Amino acid sequence: MIEKTEVIIIGAGASGLMCAIEAGKRHRKVLVIDHAEKPGRKILLSGGGCCNFTNYYIDANNYISHNPNFCKSALSRYTQWDFLTLVQKHHIAFSERAHGQLFCDGSSRDILNMLLSECDQAGISFQLNSKIEKIEQPGERHFKVYSDRGNYACQSLVIATGGLSMPSIGASSLGYEIAGQFQIQAWPRSAGLVPFTLHPQDKEKLKTLSGIAVDAVVSNKRHSICENILFTHRGLSGPAALQMSLYWQPGKALTINLLPEIDLVNALKEHRQQHPQRKVKSVLAEYLPKRLVEIMVRSDLAENPLQTTSHQQFKEISAQLQQWTVKPSGTEGYRTAEVTLGGVDCNAISSKTMEARQVAGLFFTGEVLDVSGWLGGYNLQWAWSSGWCAGQYV
Repeated sequence: MIEKTEVIIIGAGASGLMCAIEAGKRHRKVLVIDHAEKPGRKILLSGGGCCNFTNYYIDANNYISHNPNFCKSALSRYTQWDFLTLVQKHHIAFSERAHGQLFCDGSSRDILNMLLSECDQAGISFQLNSKIEKIEQPGERHFKVYSDRGNYACQSLVIATGGLSMPSIGASSLGYEIAGQFQIQAWPRSAGLVPFTLHPQDKEKLKTLSGIAVDAVVSNKRHSICENILFTHRGLSGPAALQMSLYWQPGKALTINLLPEIDLVNALKEHRQQHPQRKVKSVLAEYLPKRLVEIMVRSDLAENPLQTTSHQQFKEISAQLQQWTVKPSGTEGYRTAEVTLGGVDCNAISSKTMEARQVAGLFFTGEVLDVSGWLGGYNLQWAWSSGWCAGQYV
């Protein structure tokens, strides 16, 4: 037996729920299918449980895609201000943190409850704990979805399955497989917004620094960011490292400036004039944690009194701290990644409707698409915006 509905959304995450709400408002009969027992599991994990639900400074330049213009339409038609209006409608308290990031004062559950309340008002049906077994297209704008919990027919099919990040909560390649079934290309995938791992020799050298965090500029030929980095027992994490993982290629090096705010050579020369007997390491310890200085600066230089340290040696010290070059061995992978780089080719999708250009009635939203945002609420805003756009047309 096949149950008929008008819209089926595969995926009860951020973009799928937003799409369902908007389609329901248009009095479309909507069914959301998900493998999980409850909707919105990744939303609950966002922002360390406080849900970094958007950012004041959303801009297309904050996103990476093989088609960098693709996200512009959706982000301009459903903006961060539109989502804030929804948040305020539900009286959810929120605060701004660094760089325009907006978090719930309470927990991520507030945002999920808001979305589920909107779904309820819009008459959305859910089929959870379901495994998709097969999808067929008997005709144009006619799809059949077979699952282990029931079989359904619909006119519009939305793929909101997310990416490969966080497999522990059920991430899978289903969305890419569905795209392939309909001859829609997907770009190669990799983990994004993810900590770096280090080669054994670097890991051994830096192991005592685990837990230390400092502000730094991390850069390569593609990008540069000034933010916090955190040394871990496996490598480098913190906002700067996570952000740079979006722009890093395996085998390539990163340059890290551990003292981005000062001219270290001149600072050391000034200290030499005032306190010539002081050792280099004691001066550097005013700027950086002592353990970090001990590891990063050669001991013969660190132990020198300032008065016997040459200008050339000051430059060497500066290079060791302000031009530190490190080549990661890789990343922590999808296990801890917040997003998936790559995905369904945006050139095959309408930026206005999120509908596949060659398959009428088939839509893709959110992280399954080849759109990845910066750390700081950008990816959830993409989910809201892309889901909203599809919801106007399904």
